[in-house]
Amino acid sequence: MNDQTLSLRLERVAAHMPAAARLADIGSDHAYLPVALLRRGAIAWAVAGEVALTPFHAAERTVRESGLGQQINVRLANGLEAIEPGDRITAISLCGMGGETIRDILDSGKARLSGEERLILQPNGGEQPLRHWLMNNGYRILDEEVLRENRFYYEIIVAERAGPVAYSARELYFGPLQMQARSPTFLSKWQRLLRQKQKTLSSFARARQAVPEEKLQEVARQARWITELLGQGPL
Repeated sequence: MNDQTLSLRLERVAAHMPAAARLADIGSDHAYLPVALLRRGAIAWAVAGEVALTPFHAAERTVRESGLGQQINVRLANGLEAIEPGDRITAISLCGMGGETIRDILDSGKARLSGEERLILQPNGGEQPLRHWLMNNGYRILDEEVLRENRFYYEIIVAERAGPVAYSARELYFGPLQMQARSPTFLSKWQRLLRQKQKTLSSFARARQAVPEEKLQEVARQARWITELLGQGPL
């Protein structure tokens, strides 16, 4: 992957970008996403935010070598602190970190959100707590997908603020739109996770020390939900 050839997951993130967006790419790493999007004329301007020095310098180098320094502002900042009021941001991308981390970045930076931005989120796990935050803060999920790359499954969640939103516990767990679409990749992901849950329950049964009842019930409930989703049991 480089600033001209993106990974599959970043290509799918790019596909959800609003036309002529003013993008804040938080946790930008090498700034490959904003550079690629600007090269394609897909966005108008971007902030590449990084909290750590090594990726910050890598992003600076990528932007400098691309000749796009006038259109991409690389900033060393913690989360949404990379966004300044005059940026007029219309899209925020947070990719390649845990869902809980993305949730915490959004929550701690709420004062920097105007509510007009599209959020394009690619969590590595932890999708359920991230969807909880979106619902609790009035963000409706507009699109979501699951993809497989290098043997790993990745989810992309696209949301915009739309006022009060209500999702069921199962919709928060699986993704409300993905539950309806039931793509082959989505079903494959949950077939794999069901096998993992069943192994966990078997190991609990063999464990010599007692497993907390709450933990046992939680895993059993998740296994039941997945079984029902896959059509292997009563709905």
